[in-house]
Amino acid sequence: MKIILLFILLSSGIEGSFVEEQLLPTKLRVTVIDGLGNFVEEASVTIYENEKDYLASENVVSMLKTDKKGRVTFKNLKPIAYYIQANKEDKNNNGEGVVTSPLAEGRINKVNTVIE
Repeated sequence: MKIILLFILLSSGIEGSFVEEQLLPTKLRVTVIDGLGNFVEEASVTIYENEKDYLASENVVSMLKTDKKGRVTFKNLKPIAYYIQANKEDKNNNGEGVVTSPLAEGRINKVNTVIE
């Protein structure tokens, strides 16, 4: 009886975590800061799937404005690397780490970018 109960618990735990992982969307949270480390509110953050689109500013995946803490969260993304363009007024993040690592699927991936 104990063996059967252990088997049921183990199999439901494995299956439950697999199902949970499949249901969670892949997200990218970008925090925009200035050269002094302050959060930048109302910055435009645009993401692209590849360098060609990023350089040409075309085929935008999504564009959002940052909140009071300088954050935006893009949802339901593919688990790939993304190119990030952030700007506010005359400041931007050109040359400041504009590409992410490939995103971990089913997780909130976090990255900071500096605009100057």
